Amino acid sequence: MVKIRLKRLGYKKNPSYRIVVIDSRSKREGAPIEELGYYNPKTKEMKLNTKRAKERLAQGAQATETVMYLIKNANEDGSLNYKKAETKKLSKKAQAKLEQEKAAQAQAAQEAETSADEAQA
Repeated sequence: MVKIRLKRLGYKKNPSYRIVVIDSRSKREGAPIEELGYYNPKTKEMKLNTKRAKERLAQGAQATETVMYLIKNANEDGSLNYKKAETKKLSKKAQAKLEQEKAAQAQAAQEAETSADEAQA
């Protein structure tokens, strides 16, 4: 069976990967059938030949979960379309203050709605 998977390169605690088409029975660093691109998870840098990857998938090659994610999130030029999650961790005091502000806004909106209903009646 032919798979599209990552081939690890780089030194200790600094991985970089090549995206390769390889026989599933061969070892991780074995000789690939074809190299489709590379991916560096630390810098989120990627270059992928998406056209060839999709052709290989159409021919019956199976991609690993990580490679499928990379293929789906690749731009037309083969770079990674990475969106960093913009969540901020707040302290308990800040969370409580934010909840109070939301409750106050909701109450003000409710009061405005009831006063508008009374004005119509």
